Amino acid sequence: MATKTENDAANAECGVCATAEILCSKWTAIIVRDLAECDSRFCELERSLDGISPRTLSLRLRELEANGIVERRTYAEVPPRVEYALTKKGEALIPIVDAMRTYGEQWLGELCGREGRQAARARTKQAVAA
Repeated sequence: MATKTENDAANAECGVCATAEILCSKWTAIIVRDLAECDSRFCELERSLDGISPRTLSLRLRELEANGIVERRTYAEVPPRVEYALTKKGEALIPIVDAMRTYGEQWLGELCGREGRQAARARTKQAVAA
């Protein structure tokens, strides 16, 4: 039986684990989804990501930029304009996000959309209370 240290070392070398480490942070896959459609300004991303705080969006964008997935473009205009775009490395994540969308629609259709998620949470609460 492998020890925790051996499992951690094996996971550190696993491509699935490394990709999940980046993509599975809350909001990250959705940011990639939105940037796959077009380059966006901070306020546009904030509007499209209902429920994200400006601080969280800023942190996620910085993480993605540090990992080479998102590029921040600043334009010398008055007022200054900043746009975010996927890099080549970020564009390589699009098929993964598309596969997540397809899986969700095919297998989790009842959870897609706000109403579906709220209904699923209500069913879970009822089951726990029973």
